[in-house]
Amino acid sequence: MILFQEASLEASEELLSEEKTLSVIDLIANGGTGSVVIIAILFVLLFVALYIYFERLFAIKAASKIDKNFMNQIRDHVSGGKLESARILCAQTDSPVARLTEKGISRIGKPLEDINKAIETAGTLEVYKLEKNVSILATVAGAAPMIGFLGTVIGMILAFHQMATSGGQAEMGQLASGIYTAMTTTVAGLIVGIIAYIGYNHLVVRTDKVVHTMESNAVDFLDLLNEPV
Repeated sequence: MILFQEASLEASEELLSEEKTLSVIDLIANGGTGSVVIIAILFVLLFVALYIYFERLFAIKAASKIDKNFMNQIRDHVSGGKLESARILCAQTDSPVARLTEKGISRIGKPLEDINKAIETAGTLEVYKLEKNVSILATVAGAAPMIGFLGTVIGMILAFHQMATSGGQAEMGQLASGIYTAMTTTVAGLIVGIIAYIGYNHLVVRTDKVVHTMESNAVDFLDLLNEPV
């Protein structure tokens, strides 16, 4: 009798375990058309966020690379009056710092204020290039959770609608299944939002470092022009 009870208990536990096992695909598919559509939208947003993140990350990483002796070489050329050699060196160096320096060299001979304004204008354009499409990540970070919540609200409305149309006789299993599946849209939205938010802030930090390097080298170049001959 005891053996029979133990076997029955084990069979019940195995049955419950099998019933509780549910794949992510099943959760999405069982949520109905609305859940599938919202999950598909979130998947597209995730793809866009990852694409922008890695594209900007590589671009910012490339912009941050510069020879440590670059400004020393510029100093030697400018001090020696070799402005053309300095321009060639800037043209051969593909970086925001080099482009700002080239802009300043092209204005040598004009008032220092004009040179400073030219460098600032060029710097603004370089920062714009670095921040290209980064704001989309911030939009995804804010929109994805709200889209996920929208899916959950739709699922809740459908569940309560089923309860209302059944005269309060709807099975709790069906209602719980619908609500449980609808919650997957919230989870998906939060995951996409968190990924986009972290990616956005990381790119902002990396961009700020490049901007700081640009400003530092611009100051060094202006100081070079102020040095007594």
